[in-house]
Amino acid sequence: MSTISPDEGVARRLKALACTAPLHDLDARKGRLDWDATGYQMAEIGLQAIDQVTLAMDFDHGADHAEVVRRLLPFVGAQVPGAPRSEYVRVAQWVIDNLINVGSIDRGFAVEYGTTDDDGRYVRRRFDFKLLVEVAAPDGGIYLRASDEAINVLVGALDTDVESAQEAAETKLETLIVRGRLGDARLAAEQARYRTVQYAESLRRKLEATRRDVRSVDWLDAVPQLLDEALTHIESRYRAETMIKANIADARDEATEPGRRRQAAELVTVVDDCIQRHTQLQARLQEAGASFRAEQDRQQFSGKPKRAAVDVFGQLLRPSLALTVEAAHDPVTGYFGAGAGVRNPSVPSLGGLVETLLTPPSDRDPFGAEVPEPELAPQPRERFGVDTWAAADAVLPADVEHPVRLSASLAAARAAGADLPQLVALRAMHAVGTAVATARTQGDPSVLVAVDDGTVLDDPEFGGADLLLARAGVQGGQTNRRTAQT
Repeated sequence: MSTISPDEGVARRLKALACTAPLHDLDARKGRLDWDATGYQMAEIGLQAIDQVTLAMDFDHGADHAEVVRRLLPFVGAQVPGAPRSEYVRVAQWVIDNLINVGSIDRGFAVEYGTTDDDGRYVRRRFDFKLLVEVAAPDGGIYLRASDEAINVLVGALDTDVESAQEAAETKLETLIVRGRLGDARLAAEQARYRTVQYAESLRRKLEATRRDVRSVDWLDAVPQLLDEALTHIESRYRAETMIKANIADARDEATEPGRRRQAAELVTVVDDCIQRHTQLQARLQEAGASFRAEQDRQQFSGKPKRAAVDVFGQLLRPSLALTVEAAHDPVTGYFGAGAGVRNPSVPSLGGLVETLLTPPSDRDPFGAEVPEPELAPQPRERFGVDTWAAADAVLPADVEHPVRLSASLAAARAAGADLPQLVALRAMHAVGTAVATARTQGDPSVLVAVDDGTVLDDPEFGGADLLLARAGVQGGQTNRRTAQT
């Protein structure tokens, strides 16, 4: 039996496809929203959002959240003309929140894929990645940054080496300009700019890790080699971009058509931005050695903290428990207002927060972590069978014109079967909070509704309110949602 050798290229392609899954998921989930979003192409808006964040990134700051939403409004409005501006803002904000993956624990995405090891066995692996991340700036603000995976999605490439991808993009750009294909040259120039941003972002992470802990970065061999390669890269790129800019100027001066002159002028703007980004990167590289020495001195000779730690249990909790609610309100509110900030902390435990900040960052396995085989338990038997559900439908109301009291339904259920009253009571409780929007999205023809009018339930087994039960029809689905709202 022949074995399959591990193919790194296949794994890279699988991970590249996985990075595009959140964009496809935007259009798949827009139909399940409780507001009409059928006219918007969410994947296109997502690419525009990543583009705006990438172009606004530098070493110290990212993209302002509100500014990204504002820049997205013209593109969103062009897809559905005539809609209110508040709807455009809602769409743009929804797309950005989903690219950040707001609501998840680590605000990231994860996919599983399979590879083969050296022995030919199929191994499942887990690939974790992020597209847009929220980071804190030195001035205390919160900014958006695009990850390497997000930039790879923009340029339509795999998880390639940044240096080789940048050189390939510059060579392609110069060739297209010499041949006079300015339209294709602009696309190549934008891709080269994305690669420049990605290269600067990788260097920024090294410097940021040094500020946290100099021991987590190899400043003896790896980082000096990286700095030398980066300076050589900037020198070669600056010469190439200067030559490219001269060729663009010649193409602009020789062009007679207004369209070609406009394309040449746009290319000049893109290349100027690339040169400016390389200049900023060079300045940071020249300061890297001094930053390392300063951080080494600060972290080695900083000494013990001079501010005493606060004993939350002994100095706040126990004294507050002995006070009245009115007297304890001000000190407790003051502590949590200063300690918790304007939003819930991502790490609720102070000990866990300190441990997380002091943990050196670890290099990720390029193939992803192996997925352990789950221990499967036998599926439990359903409490209520199909016949019991059918019998419950028989004792519950069939339409809105003939409502039934819960007490009457329980009495009829008790006469029909022993397990039937429990199912009827559970369905009545679930009907109190019926999600009409979900039923309309799923295309359900009707939904059970329960209303509490203050009547007390008189039943030998259950207590509470004698709910008024009725079955209401659900009007419309995705096609006539606007009519249903009207």
